[in-house]
Amino acid sequence: MNSKTYYCENCGGIMEFDVESQSLKCPNCDTEIHILNEKERIVEHSLTKHAMQTIRAEEKTTQTMECTSCGAKIEVDSTSTAVECPYCGSSYVLAQKQEDSIVPDGVIPFQIDKNRVGELFHRWIKGRWLAPGELRHLYQKERLQGIYLPYWTFDAKADGRYTAMGGRHRTVTRKGADGKTESKVVTDWYPTSGNIRRAFDDVLVPASRKLDEGLLRKAGVFGTGQMASYSPEYFSGYGAECYTVDLDDAHGEALRTMEHELEKMAREDVLRRFDEVRDVRVRADFRDETYKHVMMPIYTTAYTYKGKQYHVLINGQSGIVEGDYPKSPAKIAAIAAAVLAVILLVWVFSGGRKEEQYGETRNEWTEEICVADSENEEEMTWVYLEDSLPM
Repeated sequence: MNSKTYYCENCGGIMEFDVESQSLKCPNCDTEIHILNEKERIVEHSLTKHAMQTIRAEEKTTQTMECTSCGAKIEVDSTSTAVECPYCGSSYVLAQKQEDSIVPDGVIPFQIDKNRVGELFHRWIKGRWLAPGELRHLYQKERLQGIYLPYWTFDAKADGRYTAMGGRHRTVTRKGADGKTESKVVTDWYPTSGNIRRAFDDVLVPASRKLDEGLLRKAGVFGTGQMASYSPEYFSGYGAECYTVDLDDAHGEALRTMEHELEKMAREDVLRRFDEVRDVRVRADFRDETYKHVMMPIYTTAYTYKGKQYHVLINGQSGIVEGDYPKSPAKIAAIAAAVLAVILLVWVFSGGRKEEQYGETRNEWTEEICVADSENEEEMTWVYLEDSLPM
């Protein structure tokens, strides 16, 4: 297993990527080395059938490497591309792993320093009203891991046509059995259609399934405008993973995301002309599709509370925190008691009185009748009929 360690030319210390300066920095003498960032090197690859058939995550086994600093034998995870020696703390970028898979096209370097993560965690816990108070003291810095996660990004131009039912509201007034005038808002439904067009840029799909998908979906929102061209120096001092999701599978997920956005656009287009919308169907054609392989920064940590482990993710670019946490039974009981007290007070102040009811009228509004629109014979409208029945 080939590995590369960045030694300081001034004092011989092991250099790591520094968030504040966005460069390699020696923790001993503060020597810095600028990382060349050539954004023009970030290449968008054409999405061809050949690419989707050949770029697949292979089954890999763990491998052993020898630490060049202390000589320890280290078992390297099959999906890791950067590791830290557990004995001397030396950081390595595993070049052979990157050559065996695909060298990333780009990377978003960490923007949040490790020292700031504790502050973000405590602020997040403080905002969890139902969390037990002692959770604020359970953060363990030594369990914090900074990891570059693999992602696929997809670009495409979409042309779509939609059909839908658009609803217009109108008010119907009638006299009830008791002689009182009542008003109801009913909806007339009309078929409608239209065309939509959108250019999608950098639709992100995680290329690893190691982390909790629900948490990653919330925390893993990245702005690709800060993307730098790939350089292994960014990985020094941080972990990294190889992709374990095939390009073809990721492409299918990206298409579902794009189709969802197109449906949202269609709904918004219908609502420009109608009050409501339903039964939206979109047929889209995608062209000029491209992809790239990129790495995104995430901090992961975990804590144990009453024998159960909870996981937290912190976005290494924005600082967004998402995680699991236990709920305090005492706080839940207190909230329930407060709600019951409010209900009781309302009842007391209202005198507990009930209005006398001399009779009831049941109104049924039935919609399953379709009539031709008087202005356009091709359009049909759904109307609601009123029927007043004694109980």
